[in-house]
Amino acid sequence: MKSGRYLPPALKRKMLDAQGSTTNEAGQRASWEVLKKKINGPVNKVNTSNIKDVIVELFSANLIRGRGLYCRSLMRAQSLSTSFTPVYAALTAVINTKLPIVGELLVTRLVVQFRRAFNRDDKDLCISSVMFLAHLTNQRIAHEVLAFQVVSLLLETPTDDSVEVAVAFMREVGAFLAEIAPRVLNAVFDTFRSILHEADIDKRVQYMIEVLFQIRRDGFKDSPPIRPGLDLVEEDEQIVHEVALDDDDLDALDELNVFKLDDAYEENERKYASISREILGGDSDSEKGEAGGEPGSESGSASESDSGSESDVDSDAEESSARGPDTAGQKPGVQKIHDLTETEKVNLRRTIYLTIMSSLSFDEAAHKLLKIEIRPGEEQELCNMVIESCSQERTYKAFFGLIGERLCKLNRTWGHGFELAFASCYESIHRYETNHLRNIAHFFAHLLITGALHLSVLQAVVLTEESTTSSSRIFLKILLQDMAEELGMKALNDRLKSTEYRVAEAVKGMFPSNDAQAMRFAINYYTSIGLGAITEEMREQLKELPLLKAGDDSDSDTLTPLSMA
Repeated sequence: MKSGRYLPPALKRKMLDAQGSTTNEAGQRASWEVLKKKINGPVNKVNTSNIKDVIVELFSANLIRGRGLYCRSLMRAQSLSTSFTPVYAALTAVINTKLPIVGELLVTRLVVQFRRAFNRDDKDLCISSVMFLAHLTNQRIAHEVLAFQVVSLLLETPTDDSVEVAVAFMREVGAFLAEIAPRVLNAVFDTFRSILHEADIDKRVQYMIEVLFQIRRDGFKDSPPIRPGLDLVEEDEQIVHEVALDDDDLDALDELNVFKLDDAYEENERKYASISREILGGDSDSEKGEAGGEPGSESGSASESDSGSESDVDSDAEESSARGPDTAGQKPGVQKIHDLTETEKVNLRRTIYLTIMSSLSFDEAAHKLLKIEIRPGEEQELCNMVIESCSQERTYKAFFGLIGERLCKLNRTWGHGFELAFASCYESIHRYETNHLRNIAHFFAHLLITGALHLSVLQAVVLTEESTTSSSRIFLKILLQDMAEELGMKALNDRLKSTEYRVAEAVKGMFPSNDAQAMRFAINYYTSIGLGAITEEMREQLKELPLLKAGDDSDSDTLTPLSMA
């Protein structure tokens, strides 16, 4: 007897009674029971040797309507047989390339299940959940950011159970993270090291951490990201879902687990039949007849069970086919809906940050950043995150300046983005801590020195007592001192006094020429930071100003004291 193809006599009679009347509740309920069997059977029998055949069987069933059944069946089977977790992840990886809503629902349900188990201190369910998430990460279904969120939550307040779950998780996903984000992985193991030496945990758990360190020293050779025979998806076909652990809006869609009458049943069935033919590359009707039971008597009901979903699933099915590699059957006029909420922007920033921090060189970082899919209008987020990442360091690292230089020289779009970022940072520089603004000043000095940014960005600077603050003066001091140190005083002066129109217009605010008080303030400022040589022209201009314009106050020739704390 083959699992997934045998139908009990009672169910056969029920299907025959309902045949030809799938628009009524009885017929749809019968096809729903068949759909459950066509999903549960293949899931329960899948292994490394028959996974390709099982994939064909599952695609012949209506996975759009039955995606809730598929996820429930898979999670139940995985919790009972955790050793088969890599197989279940590989199975979902293939389905996810064609029907991404299935993969996204599975990741969402696992995250929700893990959060509930963590709050209830259910260690066994936590371990099975994180193991499944680990292998979904290895298969590039779940984003690696989720993996770091999971381990951060587990180690935030270490207990014997949470550390044990974290160790089990890292044994499964560590090899993958070592390849894609080694720097962040180092930080995770530093946390494990501090827990080992400082936290009050059981000896057994301490031994587990020591074993994990040994596994890492051995290069995770016994825990490869993808087991032999399960690497079934090409890299360019992978669809990664950015589901966040701290997202309060996650919906497990539990209503998909139960039968619901569909008013557009036959139309939805035809739509999925078209999708199924595209995926399987042939006439799926005959395959569905074989999978449903005896040909002839039950082919109609079985084929009907392969489709038919809620009306609100129609758009999901069409969008899934549009997102998948096969789009030959996509209907004209179908719109792809993008989520423009703040959540996606936060996920983009997180991805950019982890990409930068996981790179070993600025070349690698720039290359990875350019591969990130950034929607039109969000290019500025990349520039802002490079600067923000730089500012968060304890001391300035040339690594970030080199990334910015490379991006500016590769594409004018990024150069324009950093120009806008300079103006924005200078305008709000008073909001930064002193250490942060120092790093930002060093960063922009590097871009100006190397010519990655044009001096026209200095038009944002107006050097008067009223328009500056102690923060902006410190920022400008570090910026100009870096340029003077690297270029030399003469070269800096030549650049700032260039006859090029854009430069002359840009530095007007830095070298006031029509107000004696502002000129004395600027001369005093540049002299106090060791750049008095660039004020010679202003000094001559100040002498030539009429006495009335210079002011009648006897103290007007004294230099204004500066606040540069």
